[in-house]
Amino acid sequence: MNSPRFPLYIVSKGRSAYMVTSKALTRMGVPHFVVVEPQEVEAYETAIRSMDLLATVLPLDLSFKDRYELCDDLGLSKSTGPGPARNFAWEHSIAAGHAWHWVMDDNIKAFYRLNHNLKVPATSPAFWFAMEEFVLRYVNVAMAGPNYFMFASRKTKMPPFVPNTRIYSCNLIRNDAPFRWRGRYNEDTILSLDMLKAGWCTVQFNAFLQEKMETQKLPGGNTAEFYHAEGTVRAGEKYADTGTVAKSKMLAAVHPDVAEVIFRYRRVHHHVDYSRFKRQRLIRRPDLNLDPAPNEYGMRLVKVA
Repeated sequence: MNSPRFPLYIVSKGRSAYMVTSKALTRMGVPHFVVVEPQEVEAYETAIRSMDLLATVLPLDLSFKDRYELCDDLGLSKSTGPGPARNFAWEHSIAAGHAWHWVMDDNIKAFYRLNHNLKVPATSPAFWFAMEEFVLRYVNVAMAGPNYFMFASRKTKMPPFVPNTRIYSCNLIRNDAPFRWRGRYNEDTILSLDMLKAGWCTVQFNAFLQEKMETQKLPGGNTAEFYHAEGTVRAGEKYADTGTVAKSKMLAAVHPDVAEVIFRYRRVHHHVDYSRFKRQRLIRRPDLNLDPAPNEYGMRLVKVA
């Protein structure tokens, strides 16, 4: 069985009672790290033992917060978001000698393969290996990851992957790419755009999917510190400002040439125009010799009674 060749990191805060992504990875037989703040190490280690998870806790070096680029002038007066912990994971993987690493949110319920109009739960570690193998074919991919389950319709013809768009929540990152996470909010989109504007490519897989819980539904994380703290319900109106205004404004300020603040679905969102990056082509490694025969990397379809 082909297991992931690069390390996997979950960034978590205040959710030791749930361990949602860690449970999903454990079902797949994939060991992984969970990056948490020092004061939460004991709670997470206790949860890992009680749930029998294939996880190892890594305490966050808090100096990563001090030197994090927040993209605003509020400093440490409010939560930095997960960016510092993601940068810590990046540096930890480099120190361990890895060329790439995975970093993901802590509220991903399951992973799926989309093929022949079926979204099939993935329990094989080859799920990760197949995506790694794909990006290693190219010299100019900086980041990749699975699309959201809800954005990939099984009744619609879709390409197996989409190049040069945002990569959210579950990111395979090339370690020598000259970037780091930045931004108190929307750091996924900011990093994607930083890479694309510098001429690199990203790959969003439709063939491989992540089922992420809806933002703000799971206690802990940024729910209390960002969304609930900043959200207000406007009297006499039919929508709530659920903390998305500051997120959208930050992205538009950091990348004003491609991002704007819009109002949709009864709340404020951001919109990004990725069309200018479509002309950036994936460049194959010159030594690449592909076998034309399909390769399932050991994955097989099993009927569950």
